[in-house]
Amino acid sequence: MITPGLVSVTFRQLDPATIVSLAAAAGLVAIEWGGDVHVPDVPAARRVAAQTAEAGLRVAGFGSYLRLGHGGDAGAVVSIAAALGAPLVRVWAGKVASAEADGTHRAAVVAGAREVAARAPDADIGVAFEYHRNTLTDTRESALRLLVDVDRPNVGTHWQPEPTRSVAENLGDLESVLPWLRNVHVFSWAADRSRLPLDPAPWARYLGVLDGSDRCALLEFVAGDDPARLPLDAKTLLSVVGRSPR
Repeated sequence: MITPGLVSVTFRQLDPATIVSLAAAAGLVAIEWGGDVHVPDVPAARRVAAQTAEAGLRVAGFGSYLRLGHGGDAGAVVSIAAALGAPLVRVWAGKVASAEADGTHRAAVVAGAREVAARAPDADIGVAFEYHRNTLTDTRESALRLLVDVDRPNVGTHWQPEPTRSVAENLGDLESVLPWLRNVHVFSWAADRSRLPLDPAPWARYLGVLDGSDRCALLEFVAGDDPARLPLDAKTLLSVVGRSPR
């Protein structure tokens, strides 16, 4: 079953308690909590985990900003994810576009991913790459190569559409990573990256290829960054995944 949820960085300006209330009121089921503002450390993770559970929601994952190959404390990231009760920790495949990345950079990202993966099993946590431009997951070819090179059973990837590509191209990207797919970040953007109301047509196609598998479809960003927009986009997402509001 596809679980509808929210990425907390959609509303960086709001505190966790408000985000929990908004998500619950909108009929969403899960939240991926971001590490840059909402869950920066273990004490915050414990507080947010309790707030999420008290509202009857689940934690979809911990959205870290660990840039593999560029330093950072993998152990601290896993500890925060564990305190949050997150089944997944999101990491970034460097900060260099795949077309510009040399072998040294790619090897460093692979080594970094393996380090996080080695620490994560003790806390029963999976690892998922952010599927994003200007990283080694910016094309399907580079993302597949990275996943094969890392070659760890607890390492996979999230996915999100690239707004400069067609629906058919994005669908091909998604289908190519299905064996490694964890969760999906859901949004509708114009090619210039301006944020639009959620369009159900492409998302019916994207989520349709998941065939009801146990993954989260997480709303990320709304038009105008307006919290009042969330119930409308959530209603669209709930309709696409075939769920009634909570």
